Amino acid sequence: MGDSVRAVLRARGDDLRPGDVIALNNPYNGGTHLPDVTVITPVFDASGTRPRFVVASRGHHADIGGATPGSMPPRSRNIHEEGILIDNFLLVRAGRFRENELRALLGAGDWPARNPDQNVADLEAQIAANEKGVRELHKMVDHYGPDVVQAYMSHVQDNAEAAVREALAGLQGGRFEYPFDDGTRIVVSIAIDKAARSAIIDFSGTSPQQPTNFNAPLAVCRTAVLYVFRTLVRDPIPLNEGCLRPLEIRAPKGSLLRPEYPAAVAAGNVETSQCITDALFGALGVMAAAQGTMNNFTFGNQRYQYFETLCGGAGAGPGFHGASAVHTHMTNSRLTDPEILEQRFPVLLERFAIRQGSGGAGRFRGGDGVVRRIRFLEPMSAAILSNRRKVPPFGMTGGESGKTGRNRVERTDGSRKELASTEEVRMEAGDVFVIETPGGGGWGKQESK
Repeated sequence: MGDSVRAVLRARGDDLRPGDVIALNNPYNGGTHLPDVTVITPVFDASGTRPRFVVASRGHHADIGGATPGSMPPRSRNIHEEGILIDNFLLVRAGRFRENELRALLGAGDWPARNPDQNVADLEAQIAANEKGVRELHKMVDHYGPDVVQAYMSHVQDNAEAAVREALAGLQGGRFEYPFDDGTRIVVSIAIDKAARSAIIDFSGTSPQQPTNFNAPLAVCRTAVLYVFRTLVRDPIPLNEGCLRPLEIRAPKGSLLRPEYPAAVAAGNVETSQCITDALFGALGVMAAAQGTMNNFTFGNQRYQYFETLCGGAGAGPGFHGASAVHTHMTNSRLTDPEILEQRFPVLLERFAIRQGSGGAGRFRGGDGVVRRIRFLEPMSAAILSNRRKVPPFGMTGGESGKTGRNRVERTDGSRKELASTEEVRMEAGDVFVIETPGGGGWGKQESK
């Protein structure tokens, strides 16, 4: 969210006032993809003349418009097909919630938001969450004083910087290429300066910006780098931007990892981010690939909109097996309970189980993926946005690759339709959508018995 906050502060300058709240989801100004809306509340000093702190929250909205329900269209070709673009929108002005202006924005364009009442309620919740943060921050400042609070915020980042520099001393650089199912590829070289305890992460050679929606905004690339190097720190430090200070990230402008308007980006945050992460671990030689996808599944119509991401296998590493049926790396969402899913939506969850044997073999075995079967009880549109259906998650040091995933529809007439990595289909009552998620890669050559 840091890039979004900086973008707003640059754009607003001296125009911010106490009681203002700003919203944005612009992927070219620090956003990720359009369903992720960031709400930013500046916290002013006692004089009310300048913001001294900022409180922000980011929430994934169930629908923000776009060509398909759930705002994750698998075939989008530009940003406007993915929903409403919000850039530096004044959500609250001096304490007044600008609901009419917000509803006008949500209803604009060729693909407006399908459930603006829900969007408004969710944004009100984000505003309230920020306000709670503001009040707690004021309590802290009142108790310790603003200078002490600001100093400790700096200490947290300084400590994170030192921790990453220490981790770099024990790592080896390298180069890695990782292709997508469509042939697009991520190329990364990591050069570590042991003396300076710093590193250059260079994505030169990565595919150019694509006509698909797998383009990942630069903020997503930065976040993936931050995540990877934070995982390699042994100390229990909070995740913060201090981790990035020793790291120089080079992503060519106009590339897959630094697209320019109006590139489509729906899959960049959820799919390409996973590939960046695996490529970084591969270049460092520390872990086999995880499932490498979030298996984004959406369905709905004008009345219902639903979005979920599905777990899979984790990659193995030196001294550990990969976990089965877990969310890995850049995904952190929890699934809706089966009872709640079936209560709120006209679907039946027929099966949700571990996909036995899908993890890559090796001295340390990759984790297994899952199988999920959802039967539709009324006609709806459904879409899958995924990866690793052709190119398997890689193993390392002799470990085998994990199995690729599969998507298919089973019709009531007994026919089956195998689906590509990204596809939208019409579901009729009684049809079943089946997703088999990939396993993780294995580590080390399997010992013969």
